[in-house]
Amino acid sequence: MNTENSGCKPYLSDKSIENLQSRLSKIEGQVRGISKMLQEKRNCNEILVQISAIKSAINQVAIGLLREHFKSCVKPEIDAGRQDIIDDLMLAVERLIKIT
Repeated sequence: MNTENSGCKPYLSDKSIENLQSRLSKIEGQVRGISKMLQEKRNCNEILVQISAIKSAINQVAIGLLREHFKSCVKPEIDAGRQDIIDDLMLAVERLIKIT
């Protein structure tokens, strides 16, 4: 999202940052676990299950970030009467799901 044009200042609470960092640390551990599983020549299905878990965890990080962005940036702009901020929100969603 281009916050320069939207007039919105990026903001995440310390608690949100801590939560997202914790999730990312767990994901790092999962990735290292997959690397170890490959070195151990573990069953492909077991590895695929772990990859699926990582994808889900990454999605949760993205949704959490998007939720915080909406609460701290988009909603206050809407409350202030700035309806065009919806376009910025949709751009963020499109980037998340890679439409654009």
